[in-house]
Amino acid sequence: MNLRKNIKLLAVIQIFLALLMVVPMLVSLRYKELHAAKAFMTTISVMVAISGGALLVLRKTQVTNLRQRDGFFFVTFTWIIATAFGAIPLVLSGEFTSYSAAFFEIMSGFTTTGATSFSEAGVFTRTGIEGCCKGILFWRSMTNWLGGMGIVVLFVALLPAIGVSMGAGTFHLMGAESVGPVKGKLTPKTKTTAIALWGIYVGFSVLETIFLLFGGLSLYEAVTVTFSTIAAAGFCVKAASIGAFNSAYVDVVVTIFMLIAGANFSLYYKAFTGKIKSALKDSELKWFMSIWFFGSVFAAMQLANTNTYPTFLTAFRYAAFHVASILTTTGFATTNYLTWPSFSIMVVVLMMFIGGCAGSAGGGMKVTRIETLFKMGFNTVKKRIHPSSVSKIRVGDDIVHDDTLMSIAAFCAIYMITWLIGTLVLTITGNTIETCMAASILTLGNIGIGFGDVGPAGNFSIFPAWSLWVCSFEMLLGRLELFTVYALLSRSFWKR
Repeated sequence: MNLRKNIKLLAVIQIFLALLMVVPMLVSLRYKELHAAKAFMTTISVMVAISGGALLVLRKTQVTNLRQRDGFFFVTFTWIIATAFGAIPLVLSGEFTSYSAAFFEIMSGFTTTGATSFSEAGVFTRTGIEGCCKGILFWRSMTNWLGGMGIVVLFVALLPAIGVSMGAGTFHLMGAESVGPVKGKLTPKTKTTAIALWGIYVGFSVLETIFLLFGGLSLYEAVTVTFSTIAAAGFCVKAASIGAFNSAYVDVVVTIFMLIAGANFSLYYKAFTGKIKSALKDSELKWFMSIWFFGSVFAAMQLANTNTYPTFLTAFRYAAFHVASILTTTGFATTNYLTWPSFSIMVVVLMMFIGGCAGSAGGGMKVTRIETLFKMGFNTVKKRIHPSSVSKIRVGDDIVHDDTLMSIAAFCAIYMITWLIGTLVLTITGNTIETCMAASILTLGNIGIGFGDVGPAGNFSIFPAWSLWVCSFEMLLGRLELFTVYALLSRSFWKR
Protein backbone atom coordinates (compact mmCIF):
# COMPACT_ATOMS: atom_id res chain seq x y z
CA MET A 1 0.00 0.00 0.00
CA ASN A 2 1.28 3.44 -0.95
CA LEU A 3 0.18 5.98 1.66
CA ARG A 4 1.08 9.02 -0.46
CA LYS A 5 -1.16 7.85 -3.31
CA ASN A 6 -4.06 7.29 -0.93
CA ILE A 7 -3.66 10.68 0.73
CA LYS A 8 -3.67 12.38 -2.66
CA LEU A 9 -6.83 10.53 -3.67
CA LEU A 10 -8.46 11.40 -0.35
CA ALA A 11 -7.61 15.05 -0.91
CA VAL A 12 -9.17 15.01 -4.38
CA ILE A 13 -12.40 13.37 -3.21
CA GLN A 14 -12.74 15.80 -0.28
CA ILE A 15 -12.53 18.77 -2.66
CA PHE A 16 -15.18 17.03 -4.74
CA LEU A 17 -17.42 16.70 -1.66
CA ALA A 18 -16.75 20.33 -0.73
CA LEU A 19 -18.12 21.36 -4.13
CA LEU A 20 -21.23 19.25 -3.53
CA MET A 21 -21.72 21.05 -0.21
CA VAL A 22 -22.39 24.22 -2.21
CA VAL A 23 -25.88 22.83 -2.96
CA PRO A 24 -27.18 22.85 0.67
CA MET A 25 -25.46 26.22 1.14
CA LEU A 26 -27.58 27.61 -1.71
CA VAL A 27 -30.69 26.05 -0.14
CA SER A 28 -29.83 27.89 3.10
CA LEU A 29 -29.49 31.15 1.18
CA ARG A 30 -32.80 30.45 -0.59
CA TYR A 31 -34.56 30.27 2.79
CA LYS A 32 -32.51 33.20 4.20
CA GLU A 33 -30.76 31.00 6.80
CA LEU A 34 -27.60 33.08 6.79
CA HIS A 35 -26.03 31.40 9.83
CA ALA A 36 -26.37 28.00 8.18
CA ALA A 37 -25.01 29.31 4.86
CA LYS A 38 -22.03 30.75 6.73
CA ALA A 39 -21.45 27.37 8.42
CA PHE A 40 -21.36 25.65 5.02
CA MET A 41 -19.06 28.30 3.57
CA THR A 42 -16.64 27.95 6.49
CA THR A 43 -16.59 24.17 6.16
CA ILE A 44 -16.06 24.33 2.39
CA SER A 45 -13.14 26.73 2.90
CA VAL A 46 -11.52 24.45 5.48
CA MET A 47 -11.94 21.36 3.28
CA VAL A 48 -10.49 23.09 0.21
CA ALA A 49 -7.60 24.60 2.20
CA ILE A 50 -6.56 21.30 3.83
CA SER A 51 -7.07 19.18 0.71
CA GLY A 52 -5.47 21.80 -1.53
CA GLY A 53 -2.41 21.88 0.71
CA ALA A 54 -2.13 18.11 0.54
CA LEU A 55 -2.38 18.15 -3.25
CA LEU A 56 0.31 20.83 -3.44
CA VAL A 57 2.70 18.74 -1.34
CA LEU A 58 1.90 15.56 -3.30
CA ARG A 59 1.71 17.16 -6.76
CA LYS A 60 4.41 14.85 -8.15
CA THR A 61 2.80 11.66 -6.83
CA GLN A 62 1.17 9.59 -9.59
CA VAL A 63 -2.03 7.80 -8.61
CA THR A 64 -1.60 4.56 -10.55
CA ASN A 65 -1.27 0.83 -9.93
CA LEU A 66 -3.56 0.78 -6.90
CA ARG A 67 -3.93 -2.55 -5.14
CA GLN A 68 -6.64 -4.17 -3.06
CA ARG A 69 -5.14 -2.83 0.18
CA ASP A 70 -5.28 0.68 -1.28
CA GLY A 71 -8.97 0.14 -2.00
CA PHE A 72 -9.72 -0.93 1.58
CA PHE A 73 -7.77 2.00 3.05
CA PHE A 74 -9.08 4.64 0.66
CA VAL A 75 -12.75 3.64 0.87
CA THR A 76 -12.81 3.36 4.66
CA PHE A 77 -11.08 6.69 5.24
CA THR A 78 -13.14 8.41 2.54
CA TRP A 79 -16.28 7.67 4.55
CA ILE A 80 -14.69 8.62 7.88
CA ILE A 81 -13.17 11.90 6.68
CA ALA A 82 -16.27 12.84 4.67
CA THR A 83 -18.36 12.33 7.81
CA ALA A 84 -15.90 14.30 9.97
CA PHE A 85 -16.10 17.30 7.63
CA GLY A 86 -19.79 16.81 6.85
CA ALA A 87 -20.68 17.10 10.53
CA ILE A 88 -19.04 20.52 10.94
CA PRO A 89 -21.90 22.62 9.44
CA LEU A 90 -24.36 21.00 11.87
CA VAL A 91 -22.32 22.30 14.80
CA LEU A 92 -21.26 25.68 13.36
CA SER A 93 -24.87 26.48 12.47
CA GLY A 94 -25.85 25.96 16.10
CA GLU A 95 -28.40 23.27 15.21
CA PHE A 96 -26.35 20.59 16.99
CA THR A 97 -24.84 21.23 20.40
CA SER A 98 -22.64 18.11 20.35
CA TYR A 99 -20.07 17.16 17.68
CA SER A 100 -20.50 13.50 18.71
CA ALA A 101 -24.18 13.69 17.78
CA ALA A 102 -23.43 15.62 14.58
CA PHE A 103 -20.86 12.99 13.53
CA PHE A 104 -23.40 10.25 14.30
CA GLU A 105 -26.06 12.06 12.24
CA ILE A 106 -23.88 12.44 9.15
CA MET A 107 -22.44 8.92 9.44
CA SER A 108 -26.06 7.77 9.60
CA GLY A 109 -26.66 9.79 6.43
CA PHE A 110 -23.69 8.61 4.37
CA THR A 111 -24.20 4.97 5.41
CA THR A 112 -27.92 5.30 4.55
CA THR A 113 -28.90 4.21 8.05
CA GLY A 114 -31.36 7.00 8.80
CA ALA A 115 -31.01 6.74 12.59
CA THR A 116 -31.20 10.15 14.25
CA SER A 117 -30.45 11.87 17.54
CA PHE A 118 -32.98 14.66 16.88
CA SER A 119 -35.52 14.96 19.69
CA GLU A 120 -38.17 17.47 20.61
CA ALA A 121 -36.41 18.00 23.93
CA GLY A 122 -33.24 18.98 22.06
CA VAL A 123 -30.80 16.81 24.03
CA PHE A 124 -28.11 17.09 21.36
CA THR A 125 -29.84 19.63 19.16
CA ARG A 126 -31.18 23.16 19.40
CA THR A 127 -34.67 22.15 18.25
CA GLY A 128 -36.58 19.18 16.92
CA ILE A 129 -36.44 18.16 13.25
CA GLU A 130 -39.12 20.56 12.03
CA GLY A 131 -37.51 23.49 13.82
CA CYS A 132 -34.15 22.88 12.17
CA CYS A 133 -32.77 24.94 9.27
CA LYS A 134 -33.92 23.68 5.88
CA GLY A 135 -30.39 23.85 4.51
CA ILE A 136 -29.10 21.59 7.28
CA LEU A 137 -31.93 19.10 6.77
CA PHE A 138 -31.32 19.18 3.02
CA TRP A 139 -27.62 18.34 3.56
CA ARG A 140 -28.64 15.59 5.96
CA SER A 141 -30.89 14.01 3.30
CA MET A 142 -28.36 14.66 0.56
CA THR A 143 -25.79 12.55 2.44
CA ASN A 144 -28.34 9.72 2.22
CA TRP A 145 -28.47 10.06 -1.54
CA LEU A 146 -24.69 10.29 -1.98
CA GLY A 147 -24.15 7.23 0.22
CA GLY A 148 -26.87 5.15 -1.44
CA MET A 149 -24.97 4.34 -4.61
CA GLY A 150 -21.64 5.06 -2.95
CA ILE A 151 -19.39 8.11 -2.68
CA VAL A 152 -16.48 6.27 -4.25
CA VAL A 153 -18.61 4.88 -7.12
CA LEU A 154 -19.66 8.45 -7.97
CA PHE A 155 -16.04 9.57 -7.66
CA VAL A 156 -14.90 6.82 -10.05
CA ALA A 157 -17.65 7.79 -12.51
CA LEU A 158 -16.42 11.40 -12.57
CA LEU A 159 -12.66 10.68 -12.67
CA PRO A 160 -12.38 11.15 -16.45
CA ALA A 161 -14.05 14.56 -16.15
CA ILE A 162 -11.37 15.80 -13.73
CA GLY A 163 -8.53 14.35 -15.76
CA VAL A 164 -7.53 11.53 -13.39
CA SER A 165 -6.74 8.06 -14.69
CA MET A 166 -5.92 5.11 -12.44
CA GLY A 167 -6.28 2.23 -14.87
CA ALA A 168 -7.17 -1.07 -13.19
CA GLY A 169 -6.97 0.59 -9.78
CA THR A 170 -10.55 1.82 -10.09
CA PHE A 171 -11.78 -1.78 -9.86
CA HIS A 172 -10.21 -2.13 -6.38
CA LEU A 173 -11.86 1.11 -5.25
CA MET A 174 -15.33 0.03 -6.38
CA GLY A 175 -14.82 -3.51 -5.11
CA ALA A 176 -14.03 -2.27 -1.60
CA GLU A 177 -17.24 -0.22 -1.50
CA SER A 178 -19.58 -2.61 -3.33
CA VAL A 179 -22.27 -4.35 -1.30
CA GLY A 180 -23.17 -8.01 -1.48
CA PRO A 181 -21.22 -11.14 -2.39
CA VAL A 182 -21.45 -10.58 -6.17
CA LYS A 183 -19.15 -7.86 -7.48
CA GLY A 184 -18.98 -8.44 -11.18
CA LYS A 185 -18.77 -5.52 -13.61
CA LEU A 186 -21.72 -4.64 -15.83
CA THR A 187 -19.40 -3.46 -18.58
CA PRO A 188 -15.77 -4.25 -19.47
CA LYS A 189 -14.62 -0.89 -18.09
CA THR A 190 -15.08 -0.11 -14.39
CA LYS A 191 -15.63 3.60 -15.07
CA THR A 192 -18.40 2.79 -17.55
CA THR A 193 -20.02 0.54 -14.95
CA ALA A 194 -19.91 3.37 -12.38
CA ILE A 195 -21.45 5.81 -14.86
CA ALA A 196 -24.19 3.30 -15.76
CA LEU A 197 -25.09 2.70 -12.10
CA TRP A 198 -25.25 6.40 -11.27
CA GLY A 199 -27.23 7.10 -14.44
CA ILE A 200 -29.89 4.58 -13.38
CA TYR A 201 -29.80 5.96 -9.83
CA VAL A 202 -30.33 9.55 -10.98
CA GLY A 203 -33.06 8.48 -13.38
CA PHE A 204 -35.10 6.79 -10.65
CA SER A 205 -34.53 9.82 -8.39
CA VAL A 206 -35.98 12.22 -10.96
CA LEU A 207 -38.92 9.87 -11.58
CA GLU A 208 -39.84 9.59 -7.90
CA THR A 209 -39.56 13.34 -7.39
CA ILE A 210 -42.07 13.92 -10.21
CA PHE A 211 -44.50 11.37 -8.74
CA LEU A 212 -44.25 12.96 -5.29
CA LEU A 213 -44.89 16.44 -6.71
CA PHE A 214 -48.16 15.07 -8.13
CA GLY A 215 -48.94 13.91 -4.57
CA GLY A 216 -48.99 17.50 -3.29
CA LEU A 217 -45.50 17.65 -1.76
CA SER A 218 -43.46 20.80 -2.21
CA LEU A 219 -40.30 20.58 -4.32
CA TYR A 220 -38.19 20.71 -1.14
CA GLU A 221 -40.19 17.87 0.46
CA ALA A 222 -40.26 15.78 -2.73
CA VAL A 223 -36.50 16.04 -3.29
CA THR A 224 -35.55 15.25 0.33
CA VAL A 225 -37.94 12.28 0.51
CA THR A 226 -36.58 11.02 -2.82
CA PHE A 227 -33.00 11.35 -1.57
CA SER A 228 -33.78 9.01 1.31
CA THR A 229 -36.06 6.61 -0.58
CA ILE A 230 -33.79 5.85 -3.53
CA ALA A 231 -30.87 5.50 -1.13
CA ALA A 232 -32.85 3.09 1.09
CA ALA A 233 -32.01 5.47 3.91
CA GLY A 234 -34.81 7.02 5.94
CA PHE A 235 -34.15 10.65 6.86
CA CYS A 236 -37.22 12.85 6.55
CA VAL A 237 -37.80 16.56 7.11
CA LYS A 238 -40.90 15.67 9.15
CA ALA A 239 -40.79 14.39 12.74
CA ALA A 240 -43.55 11.89 11.94
CA SER A 241 -41.64 10.64 8.86
CA ILE A 242 -43.80 9.77 5.82
CA GLY A 243 -46.84 9.51 8.11
CA ALA A 244 -46.82 13.31 8.36
CA PHE A 245 -48.13 13.59 4.79
CA ASN A 246 -51.16 11.41 5.64
CA SER A 247 -51.58 10.32 2.04
CA ALA A 248 -52.27 6.85 0.67
CA TYR A 249 -50.88 8.01 -2.69
CA VAL A 250 -47.55 9.06 -1.14
CA ASP A 251 -47.40 5.78 0.82
CA VAL A 252 -47.83 3.75 -2.37
CA VAL A 253 -45.27 5.78 -4.33
CA VAL A 254 -42.68 5.54 -1.55
CA THR A 255 -43.34 1.80 -1.08
CA ILE A 256 -42.76 1.13 -4.80
CA PHE A 257 -39.53 3.13 -4.88
CA MET A 258 -38.27 1.55 -1.66
CA LEU A 259 -38.63 -1.83 -3.37
CA ILE A 260 -36.88 -0.45 -6.45
CA ALA A 261 -34.00 0.74 -4.25
CA GLY A 262 -33.81 -2.63 -2.50
CA ALA A 263 -33.32 -4.62 -5.71
CA ASN A 264 -30.00 -5.23 -7.45
CA PHE A 265 -29.28 -2.25 -9.72
CA SER A 266 -27.47 -4.45 -12.23
CA LEU A 267 -30.87 -5.96 -13.07
CA TYR A 268 -32.10 -2.56 -14.21
CA TYR A 269 -29.07 -2.28 -16.47
CA LYS A 270 -29.96 -5.67 -17.96
CA ALA A 271 -33.57 -4.60 -18.43
CA PHE A 272 -32.62 -1.30 -20.06
CA THR A 273 -30.26 -3.09 -22.44
CA GLY A 274 -32.98 -5.46 -23.65
CA LYS A 275 -32.43 -8.40 -21.30
CA ILE A 276 -35.74 -8.07 -19.45
CA LYS A 277 -36.42 -11.82 -19.24
CA SER A 278 -32.97 -12.45 -17.78
CA ALA A 279 -33.56 -9.77 -15.13
CA LEU A 280 -36.98 -11.14 -14.16
CA LYS A 281 -35.60 -14.67 -13.81
CA ASP A 282 -33.08 -13.55 -11.19
CA SER A 283 -33.35 -15.87 -8.17
CA GLU A 284 -32.53 -13.22 -5.57
CA LEU A 285 -35.15 -10.84 -6.98
CA LYS A 286 -37.80 -13.58 -6.72
CA TRP A 287 -36.84 -14.26 -3.09
CA PHE A 288 -36.80 -10.53 -2.31
CA MET A 289 -40.26 -9.87 -3.74
CA SER A 290 -41.68 -13.08 -2.21
CA ILE A 291 -40.43 -12.15 1.26
CA TRP A 292 -41.96 -8.69 0.94
CA PHE A 293 -45.28 -9.91 -0.48
CA PHE A 294 -45.95 -12.79 1.91
CA GLY A 295 -44.67 -10.83 4.91
CA SER A 296 -47.04 -7.99 4.00
CA VAL A 297 -50.01 -10.30 3.42
CA PHE A 298 -49.57 -12.25 6.67
CA ALA A 299 -49.14 -9.07 8.72
CA ALA A 300 -52.12 -7.44 7.00
CA MET A 301 -54.34 -10.46 7.68
CA GLN A 302 -53.77 -10.19 11.42
CA LEU A 303 -54.10 -6.40 11.39
CA ALA A 304 -57.48 -6.73 9.65
CA ASN A 305 -58.65 -9.66 11.82
CA THR A 306 -57.85 -7.77 15.04
CA ASN A 307 -59.60 -4.63 13.72
CA THR A 308 -56.38 -2.65 13.99
CA TYR A 309 -57.43 -1.26 10.60
CA PRO A 310 -61.00 -1.29 9.26
CA THR A 311 -60.34 -3.16 6.00
CA PHE A 312 -57.79 -5.60 4.64
CA LEU A 313 -56.80 -3.07 1.93
CA THR A 314 -55.96 -0.43 4.53
CA ALA A 315 -54.12 -3.00 6.63
CA PHE A 316 -52.14 -4.09 3.56
CA ARG A 317 -51.22 -0.47 2.82
CA TYR A 318 -49.59 -0.05 6.23
CA ALA A 319 -48.13 -3.55 6.39
CA ALA A 320 -46.67 -3.40 2.89
CA PHE A 321 -45.08 -0.03 3.61
CA HIS A 322 -43.38 -1.08 6.84
CA VAL A 323 -42.29 -4.52 5.64
CA ALA A 324 -40.73 -2.82 2.59
CA SER A 325 -39.21 -0.10 4.79
CA ILE A 326 -37.45 -2.54 7.13
CA LEU A 327 -36.64 -5.21 4.51
CA THR A 328 -34.90 -2.64 2.30
CA THR A 329 -33.37 -1.04 5.45
CA THR A 330 -34.92 2.31 4.52
CA GLY A 331 -36.39 3.09 7.93
CA PHE A 332 -39.38 5.26 6.99
CA ALA A 333 -42.58 5.00 9.05
CA THR A 334 -46.21 5.96 8.58
CA THR A 335 -47.36 4.81 12.02
CA ASN A 336 -45.95 3.35 15.23
CA TYR A 337 -45.94 -0.34 14.29
CA LEU A 338 -44.99 -1.27 17.87
CA THR A 339 -48.67 -0.77 18.76
CA TRP A 340 -49.64 -3.58 16.38
CA PRO A 341 -50.45 -7.15 17.54
CA SER A 342 -47.38 -9.25 18.38
CA PHE A 343 -47.39 -11.39 15.22
CA SER A 344 -47.40 -8.35 12.92
CA ILE A 345 -44.60 -6.74 14.93
CA MET A 346 -42.57 -9.94 14.69
CA VAL A 347 -42.96 -10.00 10.90
CA VAL A 348 -41.44 -6.52 10.75
CA VAL A 349 -38.65 -7.43 13.21
CA LEU A 350 -37.68 -10.50 11.16
CA MET A 351 -37.10 -8.24 8.16
CA MET A 352 -34.24 -6.56 10.10
CA PHE A 353 -32.14 -9.71 9.75
CA ILE A 354 -32.55 -9.97 5.97
CA GLY A 355 -31.91 -6.67 4.20
CA GLY A 356 -31.98 -5.75 0.52
CA CYS A 357 -30.46 -7.48 -2.50
CA ALA A 358 -26.75 -7.57 -3.30
CA GLY A 359 -25.84 -4.59 -5.46
CA SER A 360 -28.75 -2.53 -4.10
CA ALA A 361 -28.83 0.64 -2.01
CA GLY A 362 -30.10 -1.44 0.95
CA GLY A 363 -28.10 -2.75 3.88
CA GLY A 364 -28.42 -5.83 6.08
CA MET A 365 -27.07 -9.32 5.41
CA LYS A 366 -28.60 -9.36 1.91
CA VAL A 367 -31.26 -11.65 0.46
CA THR A 368 -28.79 -13.70 -1.58
CA ARG A 369 -26.89 -14.70 1.57
CA ILE A 370 -30.13 -15.67 3.34
CA GLU A 371 -31.18 -17.70 0.28
CA THR A 372 -27.80 -19.45 0.18
CA LEU A 373 -27.84 -20.20 3.92
CA PHE A 374 -31.34 -21.66 3.63
CA LYS A 375 -30.21 -23.94 0.80
CA MET A 376 -27.05 -24.89 2.73
CA GLY A 377 -29.24 -25.96 5.65
CA PHE A 378 -31.55 -27.96 3.40
CA ASN A 379 -28.55 -29.58 1.73
CA THR A 380 -27.06 -30.53 5.11
CA VAL A 381 -30.31 -32.26 6.13
CA LYS A 382 -30.36 -34.07 2.79
CA LYS A 383 -26.77 -35.26 3.33
CA ARG A 384 -27.73 -36.66 6.74
CA ILE A 385 -30.44 -38.76 5.09
CA HIS A 386 -28.30 -39.75 2.08
CA PRO A 387 -24.64 -39.51 3.20
CA SER A 388 -23.22 -40.77 -0.11
CA SER A 389 -25.21 -38.37 -2.27
CA VAL A 390 -23.46 -35.58 -4.20
CA SER A 391 -25.45 -32.40 -4.54
CA LYS A 392 -24.51 -28.86 -5.44
CA ILE A 393 -26.06 -25.69 -4.11
CA ARG A 394 -27.49 -23.51 -6.85
CA VAL A 395 -28.56 -19.89 -6.69
CA GLY A 396 -30.51 -19.36 -9.87
CA ASP A 397 -28.65 -21.08 -12.69
CA ASP A 398 -25.25 -20.76 -10.99
CA ILE A 399 -23.55 -23.35 -8.82
CA VAL A 400 -22.20 -21.81 -5.61
CA HIS A 401 -18.65 -23.00 -5.04
CA ASP A 402 -17.26 -24.01 -1.67
CA ASP A 403 -15.11 -20.88 -1.33
CA THR A 404 -18.16 -18.68 -1.79
CA LEU A 405 -20.18 -20.77 0.67
CA MET A 406 -17.42 -20.40 3.27
CA SER A 407 -17.28 -16.65 2.66
CA ILE A 408 -21.05 -16.29 3.09
CA ALA A 409 -21.11 -18.42 6.25
CA ALA A 410 -18.16 -16.47 7.69
CA PHE A 411 -19.82 -13.14 6.90
CA CYS A 412 -23.09 -14.11 8.58
CA ALA A 413 -21.26 -15.47 11.64
CA ILE A 414 -19.14 -12.33 12.04
CA TYR A 415 -22.23 -10.18 11.43
CA MET A 416 -24.12 -11.83 14.30
CA ILE A 417 -21.07 -11.72 16.61
CA THR A 418 -20.59 -8.01 15.85
CA TRP A 419 -24.26 -7.39 16.63
CA LEU A 420 -24.00 -9.16 20.00
CA ILE A 421 -20.75 -7.37 20.95
CA GLY A 422 -22.35 -4.06 19.98
CA THR A 423 -25.34 -4.91 22.15
CA LEU A 424 -23.06 -5.79 25.07
CA VAL A 425 -21.19 -2.46 24.83
CA LEU A 426 -24.42 -0.46 24.58
CA THR A 427 -25.83 -2.09 27.74
CA ILE A 428 -23.23 -0.06 29.67
CA THR A 429 -25.45 2.96 28.96
CA GLY A 430 -28.11 1.54 31.29
CA ASN A 431 -30.81 1.23 28.63
CA THR A 432 -32.93 -1.92 28.43
CA ILE A 433 -31.63 -5.07 26.72
CA GLU A 434 -34.39 -4.76 24.13
CA THR A 435 -33.37 -1.20 23.25
CA CYS A 436 -29.64 -2.03 23.12
CA MET A 437 -30.24 -5.08 20.91
CA ALA A 438 -32.37 -2.97 18.59
CA ALA A 439 -29.85 -0.10 18.49
CA SER A 440 -27.03 -2.48 17.62
CA ILE A 441 -28.84 -4.36 14.85
CA LEU A 442 -30.38 -1.28 13.25
CA THR A 443 -27.03 0.54 13.09
CA LEU A 444 -25.11 -2.52 11.91
CA GLY A 445 -27.84 -3.30 9.37
CA ASN A 446 -28.18 0.39 8.37
CA ILE A 447 -31.91 0.17 9.10
CA GLY A 448 -32.64 3.36 11.06
CA ILE A 449 -35.65 2.40 13.17
CA GLY A 450 -36.19 -0.73 15.22
CA PHE A 451 -37.98 -1.57 18.43
CA GLY A 452 -37.77 -0.64 22.10
CA ASP A 453 -36.91 3.03 22.70
CA VAL A 454 -35.40 3.33 19.22
CA GLY A 455 -38.62 2.37 17.44
CA PRO A 456 -40.71 4.66 15.20
CA ALA A 457 -41.59 6.93 18.13
CA GLY A 458 -38.03 7.05 19.55
CA ASN A 459 -34.51 8.13 18.58
CA PHE A 460 -30.89 7.93 19.71
CA SER A 461 -30.98 10.97 21.98
CA ILE A 462 -31.54 8.49 24.86
CA PHE A 463 -27.90 7.35 24.52
CA PRO A 464 -24.92 9.24 25.96
CA ALA A 465 -22.49 10.92 23.55
CA TRP A 466 -19.77 8.26 23.83
CA SER A 467 -22.12 5.48 22.72
CA LEU A 468 -22.95 7.39 19.54
CA TRP A 469 -19.34 6.76 18.44
CA VAL A 470 -19.90 3.04 18.97
CA CYS A 471 -23.05 3.20 16.86
CA SER A 472 -21.22 5.24 14.20
CA PHE A 473 -18.58 2.53 13.98
CA GLU A 474 -21.27 -0.13 13.60
CA MET A 475 -22.90 1.87 10.81
CA LEU A 476 -19.57 2.07 8.97
CA LEU A 477 -19.01 -1.67 9.44
CA GLY A 478 -22.46 -2.49 8.09
CA ARG A 479 -22.25 -0.18 5.07
CA LEU A 480 -18.81 -1.46 4.01
CA GLU A 481 -19.78 -5.08 4.70
CA LEU A 482 -17.50 -5.77 7.68
CA PHE A 483 -14.42 -7.13 5.91
CA THR A 484 -13.32 -3.83 4.34
CA VAL A 485 -13.11 -2.19 7.77
CA TYR A 486 -11.99 -5.22 9.77
CA ALA A 487 -9.13 -5.74 7.31
CA LEU A 488 -7.63 -2.43 8.46
CA LEU A 489 -7.70 -3.62 12.07
CA SER A 490 -5.65 -6.74 11.32
CA ARG A 491 -1.89 -6.83 11.85
CA SER A 492 -1.31 -8.58 8.51
CA PHE A 493 -2.82 -5.63 6.61
CA TRP A 494 0.03 -3.36 7.65
CA LYS A 495 2.81 -5.85 6.98
CA ARG A 496 4.84 -5.37 3.82
